[in-house]
Amino acid sequence: MKLPLFPLQSIFFPGETVPLHIFEPRYKELINDCRDEAITFGIPVYINNTLEYGIEVQLVEIVTTYDNGEMDVVCVARQVFKLLTFEERMNNKGYAGGLVEFLEYDYKADEAYKKKVIHKIQELYGMMDVPFKAIAIDKFNSFALAHKIGLSFEQEYQLLQMPREMERLSYINMHLMATISVLSEVERTKKTIELNGDFKNFDPLDFKDIEV
Repeated sequence: MKLPLFPLQSIFFPGETVPLHIFEPRYKELINDCRDEAITFGIPVYINNTLEYGIEVQLVEIVTTYDNGEMDVVCVARQVFKLLTFEERMNNKGYAGGLVEFLEYDYKADEAYKKKVIHKIQELYGMMDVPFKAIAIDKFNSFALAHKIGLSFEQEYQLLQMPREMERLSYINMHLMATISVLSEVERTKKTIELNGDFKNFDPLDFKDIEV
C-alpha cells in the first residue's frame, strides 16, 4: 500500500491519540488532503538516520486553524508498518510518500501474565511515589502504559516492531524487573549513606578464642 508520509523523531503506538501542530506548507497540504479525501498517512520513525518502521494514522479533527494557516490537529494511531520505498514527493504533492507493508499484530495474552505486569508497574510507581490509576485487566495491553514506564526511545522502537502481545509483555516485564532492581539498590545505597556518621552501638569482638 502507498501512503503519504510525515517522518518524525517520535513513536506512537496503535490506538494512541496523536496531537500534532502543523506549520510546514507541505504538511498543511497533507492535512487538507486527509480532510478532503478521507485518506490516512504514515508517521515513519526517524531513528539512527533511517526510516524503517512507523505507524499509520487517521485524522480525527482539525482543532484550531490559525491566521497563518498553521493547525492543531488530533489523529489516532492505527497500524504499524514497515517502510519499503520512500520518495520525497508523492504524486507531485509537496509531501513525501512511500510503499508500506503492514505488520500482522495480535493482542492475545494470558490474563495471569497481564496481572503480573500490572503488579510490576504498580510496584515501580510505588517506589517512585507516583500515583497509579488502576486499569481493568480486559482493557490493558502492552501499549497502554508504554510511554510511562521509563522505556528509552530505542526500547520503545523495539517494542513497536514486536507483533505478538506476549512478546511485548515479556519485554516490558523484563524492563520493569531490571528497573525495580536498580531502584532498590539505589534506595539501599541511599539508606547506607544516611546512616554514615550516626553514633552506633557495636558489640566488641571477643578475642579469647582466637589463636595467634
